[in-house]
Amino acid sequence: MAIKRKYVPDLARIMAEGEANYRRLMKLLPSLEEGASYRYGLHLPDGHQGEISLRVTDSFAYTTAIEVEQSLGSSPWLKAPRLHVRLYHDARIAEVIAPKGRMLSGVYVYPNPGMKAPDEKAQLNTFLAEWLNHCIDYGLSPERVDVIRL
Repeated sequence: MAIKRKYVPDLARIMAEGEANYRRLMKLLPSLEEGASYRYGLHLPDGHQGEISLRVTDSFAYTTAIEVEQSLGSSPWLKAPRLHVRLYHDARIAEVIAPKGRMLSGVYVYPNPGMKAPDEKAQLNTFLAEWLNHCIDYGLSPERVDVIRL
């Protein structure tokens, strides 16, 4: 019987992904002013329209907290994904700190009562990267960005 090895985070990959996500978010967020909200329309492969919204929830000298949410239209089957992301301006890194309001741990022992993957945080940061890349590559042009001041 094979012995399962303990999950060890790949710090170099995590930091590189955080730096890349920071750069992607800087492209999509013209302003980091608290309360600023931006929506990007997306054309989905199945022909439906989607939307990704970025909302600055807190803004401080060295950090900014944003909420990234995708609206899927009126799908009764899927809940819209929502991620809380923190930008660290001094380190130029972005990381997912909470999906749908629950805080994440860097590593989970497995198995656990919530059946969280040992690398759940790394997976969510990768998901954020794919989401932002899709928004940059296929979102409506910057001239069509709706800016809402709350």
